[in-house]
Order: sequence, then C-alpha cells, then structure tokens
Amino acid sequence: MVITIMLAVSVMPLAACSAVQQAPKEGVTLTVYSSADPAGFDPQRFVAQQRMGAEADFAWQVPGFGVVKNVRRVQLKQGRGTLSMTDVAAFIDPTSVSIVDLTDPATAVLDQRFEFDLVSPDKLLEKYIDRPITVMDDRGDYSGTLLSASGGRLVLRTTGGIEIVPSAEAMVTLGDLPQGLMTRPTLSWTLDATKGGEHLVRTAYQTGGLTWRSDYNLVIDPSFKKADLGAWVTLLNLSGQSFDDASLKLVAGTVQRVQPRQPMRMPRMLAMADEAGGAGGGFEEKSFAEYHLYTLPRPVDLAQNGVQQITLFPTVSAVPVERVLVFDGTAQWSGWSPSEPYADAGDPGVQSPKVAVLVRLMNDKASGLGIPLPAGKIRASMIDGADGSLEFIGEDVIGHTPRDERVTIRIGESFDVVGSRTRTDFTIDHARRTMSESVRIELRNRKQDEAATVTVRERLYRWAQWSMTKESQPSTKTSAQAVEWTVPVPAGETREVTYTVTYQW
Repeated sequence: MVITIMLAVSVMPLAACSAVQQAPKEGVTLTVYSSADPAGFDPQRFVAQQRMGAEADFAWQVPGFGVVKNVRRVQLKQGRGTLSMTDVAAFIDPTSVSIVDLTDPATAVLDQRFEFDLVSPDKLLEKYIDRPITVMDDRGDYSGTLLSASGGRLVLRTTGGIEIVPSAEAMVTLGDLPQGLMTRPTLSWTLDATKGGEHLVRTAYQTGGLTWRSDYNLVIDPSFKKADLGAWVTLLNLSGQSFDDASLKLVAGTVQRVQPRQPMRMPRMLAMADEAGGAGGGFEEKSFAEYHLYTLPRPVDLAQNGVQQITLFPTVSAVPVERVLVFDGTAQWSGWSPSEPYADAGDPGVQSPKVAVLVRLMNDKASGLGIPLPAGKIRASMIDGADGSLEFIGEDVIGHTPRDERVTIRIGESFDVVGSRTRTDFTIDHARRTMSESVRIELRNRKQDEAATVTVRERLYRWAQWSMTKESQPSTKTSAQAVEWTVPVPAGETREVTYTVTYQW
C-alpha cells in the first residue's frame, strides 16, 4: 500500500489569493535558511552519517531548511485530472506544499499527496510475502513461497518443507515490481481545470536537509595595519534531490519556526572536495523583512549528498585593522550580576591569565566593506616575509554583523607579552557594611625590539555599589561593573597597574 499524506483543501481557484506581481521566470528558485552554529557545526559529519546509512529522518537534524519554488510548463486536461512530479526532495514538509496555475487562475486544486513508499530491499521483500521467490546461497538454490522476511532471515515454504535462509548471504530473484512502490518521491495533485492544454504552474514546498554557513579568510599584513578579507558560502545538500541551473538565495537572520518535539531516540548532532562557484562577483545583498537576503546573480548546480562553496563577495583588499592585546584577569565574572554582596574572603580570580591577541576592523564603506556579514567562522593568516608563504595564525567565530559595526576576533594568546594578577589586600567590616579589596596587575613585555600596548580589564564583581578609592593611573568605566586601563609597556620592560576598590551595601 502506498504511503500517502492527504491534505484536505477547499475547492477554490489556485491563484485567487495571490498578489499581483511580476510574472515569474521558468525554472527552480532555491532559498536556503540556516540555524547552524558556526563554532560547532561540521557538515562533513552529516555527509559521513549519510554515507554510512543514516536513519530515514536524519536529514531533519540538519540545522536549516530550504524553500523550493519551481515554475514549469505542464499539460493539463480539461476537467478533473492528476498532475504528478517526481523531481522533488525526499524530505518535504507535506504541509508546506502549494501549487498555483499561472495560466488559468480558475484552475482549482482538490487534493494533494506526497508519496514516498520508495523501493528498498526490505520493502520489496514485504511486498512478496505469500508470493513465489527464488533464493540462492552457498548451500544451493531454493524456490518457494516467502512466508517471512524479518530479523535478517528469509522463511520459505518449499516442496521439501520450510527453509530458513540468512538474508545477508542470499541472492534473491523476484518477479515484476509490485504496484504501489515507486523509485522516486512523488508529489501528486488532483486538479479541476476549466480548459485543457499547456499551463504554466508554480509549485513550492519546504524541505529538510539543506543549510549553509559563512566562512571568512582574513590575510593580515605583518604590520597588523591592514588585511585582505574574502568570504565564502558553504552549502550542504542532503535533501535527496539535486538542483540544476537553479536560482539561489540565502537568508541570514533568526527566522521563527514552530519546531515539533523530537523523539528521545533521535541523536542530537553538533550544532564542507569543495567546488568553487566560479570567478567574478558574489551574492547581491538586500534587506528583506527583518533579515538579509543574499541572491546569487547566476544559476548554480547544487548536487545532492554534497558540499559546495560559492563566493559570498569578492576579496576586499587593504581593509584597515588593529591589533589589541587584552589582559583579562576576571573573565570568569563576565555577565555576573550579584543578587547580594559577594563577601567570601577567598580570592576567586585567576592569578596568571594569558594576554589575548585580538584583531578589530570596521564593517563600513570607508574600510571597503559596509556589507551585512552573516555569522560564520573567520580564519586569520599572515604572510611570512622570509619565503612568501601564508601561515595560519588563528580563528574565531563572528555573529551576524550589520554594516557600520565593529568586528572583533580573537586569534590567540601572546607568547612574549605576559601578565599576572595578585590580590594584595582584602578587608570586610560587617558593621559598616563595607568591603575593601586591593589588586596588583603586572605586565611584562619580553620582546626586545617592539613596544606593546595592553588593555587591562577588571570586573568589580563583589557588589553593584562600588567606588575606586585608589589607582595607579586613571581607569575607564566600560559598564556598571567593569573598568579598563590602557597600559604602554616598552620593549623588555615591566609595568604595573594597582587599584583599591571599596564596596558598600
């Protein structure tokens, strides 16, 4: 019996509710949405899972989805008839399917079906229960009636009695393909057309197994003053359908979707032989609703069960950048908002954190950018002047970044600039409801030929009401409970920052 999902719909013209718009072009338009975490999403894991024989619903675990629109010419007969299409994805959301007759708005849809009872060895054997088959293994040939095909065994009634044959070791010969099995997923509609002949129709549906992410390459000049920035879109297609000569669109932003509860048995996946998209420009970007839409101005072939990379935008040269060294001895208190004074006399601060190396750039037209940047992984490299080779120096993840906003990436930790943090005093007076804490931060620049400037960041985490009662140099208040100092450290020398803070409650 064919597995069919029936959708009840009212008998009404297909295009009765369609807004007036420009006549669409024939062909496929694919819009891909992504919810992938750039830090944890590894497309190759999904590809490997598919190759090893994944569960039937594994494509729904891909963090994203696609909307497939297809405008094509079909032959319809006058009156009631059936229209079927087999060039569809295997992981369709049947409730999202729609069809519009662009030639005759009076054509009505009576019902639509998604049929996916596809041919497989197990399904074929199920169809042959109580039918004659021939089985051959290393013990000989058997002809008889198939009684059961489960548990890795075939049970046959032969003229000599009952035979049980391991199915993994057997070669099975069957008759004709039973009715009700198909070789490809199929969408079918029952239509009522007022006139027959050639019609232009548009179909649309959502499908799982599609997603994308951005990957950025930042090549930094050894002076740390400028860099070249290139960007790629990495597309994953496990939808069970190839899309040839398709118009491609990508949506960046958080799109609300109602997610069904997943059965507990389904594993949670972490959350790309690349083919370049060709020379020339990349995607064209525009605002769309509260998101950003990226449209590729040329058709693309997107093969099923594969990964493909396409240029997001051409490499932008000489983007101004700056290197920032940050010593953050209280990073673990980031975002901390105390509900009561933290009066523990112990010092929970990290004593010798590393000095982080950050790279900053502005996403604006003055820098040659000014393009909304989708979230993605950014890899930083630098040219070795000795031999001209390009060497990897670190990577980070950026979030969705609008134009005219700053991009900050952490590429690693300084080898030669080091620091330490020491609490030198702590007192608490419960009667007066005050605490006083003193800290010394030491910065050491072990480079012999290059000065360094270090940003020292401290979180005053013990309570919301505080005052700086003593400090070695003026600080800058960056939030309600954080301060910073900018400290020049000459080559080969050491500098200190000391302060005392008093809390009251």
